[in-house]
Amino acid sequence: MSQAMVAESACCKTGSAGAACQPMPLAFLRSGDMANVVRVRGKGEVHHHLENLGFVEGAAVSVVSEQAGNFIVQIKGASVALDRSVASKIIVA
Repeated sequence: MSQAMVAESACCKTGSAGAACQPMPLAFLRSGDMANVVRVRGKGEVHHHLENLGFVEGAAVSVVSEQAGNFIVQIKGASVALDRSVASKIIVA
């Protein structure tokens, strides 16, 4: 992992996501990291399903656990399971 990635992850881990945190896919976060949704990439059913689950601009998301590319995240008071391909569509900072 590059030094920049470590710095970005550490920024989001502290919950101080903001201007200093560069946008990156949710799939780059690890257990305990927190960030805010910047946007959801893609179109169609997956995009709309993610928005319905609460993945909208500005929503706070935290990674509860991450194993083998599968994520359990907390968003708007709900726990949601995502695989790496879906987590890669969600851009956070």
